[in-house]
Amino acid sequence: MKRNVCIVGILVDERANRAPEVQQVLTRHGSQILSRNGIPDPGRQRGIITLTMQADDNERQALENDLKRIDGISVKSFCLADAVE
Repeated sequence: MKRNVCIVGILVDERANRAPEVQQVLTRHGSQILSRNGIPDPGRQRGIITLTMQADDNERQALENDLKRIDGISVKSFCLADAVE
């Protein structure tokens, strides 16, 4: 199956409460994650996480679905190009 290079943006409201559950999801999908960058937004009690993934459409969608099951999480993604393997 074709694996693409994708960017996933995650907005975490009430990050102090939701961070452990978000971390569990990211750990489950860790084999597809190439890099992760997190920025806290202390004034608004939210955090922004960006992921670079190498994943097929099903793997990326599974990560998004798992994250969307958590209250207070917004997820958007787009794929840049086919991965070089």
